[in-house]
Amino acid sequence: MKVSILFSGGKDSCLAAVLLSKFFEVELVTCSFGILSNWKKAEEVAKKLGFSFNELKTSSFKVLKLDKKILEEAAEKIIQDSFPANGIKYIHQKALETLAEQTELIADGIRRDDRVPVLSLAEVKHLEDKFNIHYIQPLMGYSRKTINILVDKFFKIKEYKSTDFVGAEYEFELREYIKKKYGAGKIKEIFPQNHTQSIVVDIKEKIC
Repeated sequence: MKVSILFSGGKDSCLAAVLLSKFFEVELVTCSFGILSNWKKAEEVAKKLGFSFNELKTSSFKVLKLDKKILEEAAEKIIQDSFPANGIKYIHQKALETLAEQTELIADGIRRDDRVPVLSLAEVKHLEDKFNIHYIQPLMGYSRKTINILVDKFFKIKEYKSTDFVGAEYEFELREYIKKKYGAGKIKEIFPQNHTQSIVVDIKEKIC
């Protein structure tokens, strides 16, 4: 069976792909609104995963084009809140719903101590019931500390501030849209300046 996992090329989505590859054929799915070409960063990581470990079956990669209206509505939420959490969660929820229309098994790299963009238990059940799908969260039982141990076993990563590097997460197209519509000052005003992301830059020799 195939599972489609929302994929940014960061440590969490890469680790989720590794764990799920033991049970399913994995399809890596990166979302885009077509504003930036940052999805290419995730594609580069996907190629590294597939090239290094044939058993991972991660050569399947696709870009999921999301309706730009989702981005616009998320940006409005962020402007109203003066904080990005609800807007990012809104995009994540809509991305899961869009993916759920296309495949029976969907997944992401949400972990136990994430606050954003975690769906509540009621929202998860609603998603599964509405689309008659299975929503898998393979990292939900792991803390950040445990995730870091597992990540160190499989990957070499680079951590960066969101202000210094454009990754493949939803946040970056959100930033670009808000900057164009409301000005660069809104980005500094709304988004935390010390928030860090990660990207996998290499694969370690052994996997088990």
